[in-house]
Amino acid sequence: MFSSEIQASLAYLTTPESSASLARDPYWPKWHSPWWHMLTLHEMGEKLPASAVENLIVALNQYPLKIFPIQPSDMPEGLDPYRHTCCHCMIGSGYKILSAAGVPVDERVPWLRPWMLRYQMADGGLSCDSEAYLARGECPSSMVGTIPPFEAILLHTPRPFTTEEELFVDRCAAFLIGRRLTEGSSTNHNAEEREQALAWKSLCFPRLYLYDVLRGLSVLLHWAELRGRPVPWDSIRETVTLLEGGVKNERFSYERCTTMLPGASGEWLGRQPATFFPLLTSASKLGPSPFLEREWANTSARLARLRAAGLVR
Repeated sequence: MFSSEIQASLAYLTTPESSASLARDPYWPKWHSPWWHMLTLHEMGEKLPASAVENLIVALNQYPLKIFPIQPSDMPEGLDPYRHTCCHCMIGSGYKILSAAGVPVDERVPWLRPWMLRYQMADGGLSCDSEAYLARGECPSSMVGTIPPFEAILLHTPRPFTTEEELFVDRCAAFLIGRRLTEGSSTNHNAEEREQALAWKSLCFPRLYLYDVLRGLSVLLHWAELRGRPVPWDSIRETVTLLEGGVKNERFSYERCTTMLPGASGEWLGRQPATFFPLLTSASKLGPSPFLEREWANTSARLARLRAAGLVR
C-alpha cells in the first residue's frame, strides 16, 4: 500500500532539487519540501536516504539562532522569527527523524536536546507561543507544543536517562495525565486551545505537528512502561473507550495552511497557498488507516501489560 507514492518521495529526497531546498531552508515551504516528506516517511516507518539525512543535519546546524526567542531582545536585528529559528514541534520532530535514521543526534546536532529540556514550563508542558512564557498568574502551555519533545526525549534516548531527563519526562507525563489526554488549556492566554481540543478525539494521519488522543495515549503508556510508573485509569478511560470503538483517519493534518515561499530569485515571498505531494495526500485519505490500526494494536497490547502489572489502576 502506498508503494509508488513512498518510492516517489524517497526518490525526491535524493534529487538536487531536494538538496537545494534543504540548503535554502530546512523547514519551508509547507508541505512540499524535504522536511515534510521525511516526517511523513518517518511516521510510516520508512528508512530515509542517507544523503537526505546528512543534508538535514547540515541544514539544522546552520540555523543562525539556536534558542527559542521569548524576550524581544532574544531576536537579533535582521533575523526572521519564522525562518531563522525553530519551534519546539520542529525540534522534537527533527530529533526523532534523525534518531530513527541511526544518527547519534547528541553528537551531530548537539543543541537539540538541551533546547527541549530548557523550555519546559511549570506544569510540565511546553508552548511554541513565545508570549506564553511571559504570561503572569497562569501557565498557558500547549498540548501540541509538548508532544514532540516528550516523544523525542522519552523514546530516543539511547542510554539511561539523566536526572534532568527523568524529571522532564515525568513532568510531561503528569501534564498529559492532568489534561486527561483530551482537555485544552484552562488559561486565558491559551483559551483557543479549548476550541482546538474538540478535534483531538478525531484521529489523523500523518500527524505531522497535530495532536490526537491516540498519540497522547501511546506516548503516555510508553512512559509508564519505561519508567515503571502508574497511570490513573480515570485519566485515560474516555480515550480508551473511544478507541475501543474503532480507529480510522477522521481529519487532515494539513488543512487551512499557508506557507512561506521562496521566489524565483531567491527572495522570500509573503504567505502563499500551500502545495502538497502524492504520499501526503494518499496517506491522509479519510477512513481506515493501516498506520493508526498498527499504532492502536501496539498501544492496546501495552495497556494490557500495564494493567497486568498493576500500573493502570
